Amino acid sequence: MNWKPDRKANKAVYRQIADYIEHGIASGEYLPDSMLPSERKLAIELGVNRSTVVAAYEELAAAGVVIRKKGSGTQVSSDIWGIAHKRIPNWGRYVEYGSFLPNLPLVQKIRNETQEHDIINLSSGELSPELFPATEFQSILAEMPFEAPLGYDHPQGNLELRKTITSHIKETKQIDTEPLSILITSGAQQALHLVIQCLLKPGDAVAIEDPSYCYSLPIFQSAGLKTFLLPVDDNGMNPEDIRSLHKKHRIKMVFTNPTYHNPTGTVMSLTRRKQLLELSSELGLPIIEDDPYSLTSFDGTFIPTLKSMDTNGTVLYISSLSKIVASGLRIGWIIGPKRVIERLADAKQQVDFGHSIFPQWIAHHFLQSSQFHQHITSLQWELKKRRDAIVASLRYTLGNRVSYHAPKGGIHLWCRLNEDVTPTRLLEESLTKGLAFLPGSVMGTQKNYVRFTFGRGENSEIEKGIARFADALHSISES
Repeated sequence: MNWKPDRKANKAVYRQIADYIEHGIASGEYLPDSMLPSERKLAIELGVNRSTVVAAYEELAAAGVVIRKKGSGTQVSSDIWGIAHKRIPNWGRYVEYGSFLPNLPLVQKIRNETQEHDIINLSSGELSPELFPATEFQSILAEMPFEAPLGYDHPQGNLELRKTITSHIKETKQIDTEPLSILITSGAQQALHLVIQCLLKPGDAVAIEDPSYCYSLPIFQSAGLKTFLLPVDDNGMNPEDIRSLHKKHRIKMVFTNPTYHNPTGTVMSLTRRKQLLELSSELGLPIIEDDPYSLTSFDGTFIPTLKSMDTNGTVLYISSLSKIVASGLRIGWIIGPKRVIERLADAKQQVDFGHSIFPQWIAHHFLQSSQFHQHITSLQWELKKRRDAIVASLRYTLGNRVSYHAPKGGIHLWCRLNEDVTPTRLLEESLTKGLAFLPGSVMGTQKNYVRFTFGRGENSEIEKGIARFADALHSISES
């Protein structure tokens, strides 16, 4: 055998071996019913470990190409191309080879643990169920007859909802727009997907904040984009860093969450907002503003969005009701130039033929009602209580072992552990004690950070959760 696996290739060696043998079977080099070389012999011929050959043979067996016989060896299937034999697709290979990448393993583990076990969940980026306006929704459903058409709606979303959003963002965020410039999406994450898939191409360079929610999303890598990082300090990211990145890498787009930033909770200063918009206009560089939290200000302070300050049309604005009303409602929106919105709407229609009318109908009536404003006022108060509860718990249980910036809005607390800790080990220990949090490594490059979502739990649950976290930290520090 003259062929050898390429150890520098991205594909695992055992997969290269399996592919080579499968090709040999298809070409007739290895005939049906014939025996393949023994594991030991093939390992010597290829210069690999025997375990590598075992893995390759197991891969072929799973695909129905060969039969493994204990004590006899590995045999090519006798009727692999015949009518009687039914080959099973190698689903494992399909799963791994798809271009749409899976979530990070840590994120998958946290999700599975919180779904399958009774664990205090301070990791999930959503509100706790008792903060949802369930009573208000029941009132809308009971008092208003549903008379909306049940067919496909406008590609950009229900017109009545888009009109309501136009009034809503004018009143609450001082953003001037019109229904034709709005696309309804399934939350903010679908909006990000559409922007990435429709407005960028593989090989393009983009800038994201560090740390940031965007850092945890594999959608950038799935789309073949190059991501460059913008460090975030107490005043948000520095626009001058964008200038440097643009000069070196010709970045095509900037993604930012400037208000009650996830995960740090910081607010980009007004000075930097102005600088960012000026730089965006100077370079012709689109800014994607993700604004899920600006209405959660604990003291009611109004913070102007980038979009409300945008006089040159360089900002695509994304927001949703997921973080302020209910995550399961799946109502988000993008605001931008009509041509862009039409392009994104066309793509969304290809995926799902437009948004479901039921959540759009409920969102329209809720946003129009006085109950919405009452809900936001109550939400701001409840989130402030939860923030105070988690800060007090950390101070009591861990003292100066942790540092943090107490946010004035949002639902997250970003904590620095003032000692070297392996994040995965700390998470494993915490899960055994009944608590889930998000290691900072998922959100960026900074070391020894963790994110707690205080909007996810009641005060008593938050206190128990932080006590369990402290117990886990003590355990791994002493071991």
